Amino acid sequence: MSRVRRLVLASQSPARLQLMRQAGLNPEVVVSGVDESAVTAPRVAELVALLASAKAAAVARGLDDALVVGADSVLEFRGQALGKPIDAADAKLRWQRMAGRSGVLHTGQAVFDVRGGTVSQRDVGVSSTVVHFATPTPAELDAYVATGEPLAVAGAFTLDGLGAPFVRRIEGDPSAVIGLSLPLLRTQLAALDISLTELWRR
Repeated sequence: MSRVRRLVLASQSPARLQLMRQAGLNPEVVVSGVDESAVTAPRVAELVALLASAKAAAVARGLDDALVVGADSVLEFRGQALGKPIDAADAKLRWQRMAGRSGVLHTGQAVFDVRGGTVSQRDVGVSSTVVHFATPTPAELDAYVATGEPLAVAGAFTLDGLGAPFVRRIEGDPSAVIGLSLPLLRTQLAALDISLTELWRR
């Protein structure tokens, strides 16, 4: 039986951790501490790729031998990048604008293969999914914002929580909307000559 590589998730997102666990993976969590506001890019897809890479790189610097997964998600709505809302009022305003319309949720992922304290290989990709929003009633929107959930997530909505009833449908990978594209992770690992099944908990 081959030794299972040390797997590290460079994110404090509970949703990403849960996705990986559901896929049979058991990563350690190491928060990167990257200042996301200092990272800019002309396009949203480029931005999430840069952020994912920055998180993976920051965590990889402190490790000797591990696979590091960094990720970041941003909603693109009418050409604007929407991360986490500033406050409840911002979350409500966003939903009033998004209601009945569509946006694109971009999730960037970076997988760094660290061996001997050096990143020997890396793969960076982006999964983009179209999200079609429902139109919550004013009472529903007030109740949802009051839960605090939309303040903690990119785009002020979730697909795996209380916000799910307010998403009419998606076009793309549901796991990427939750925070980590599992199909993309599988192909990224394969590009590094690593099978995802080798990382399953034993």
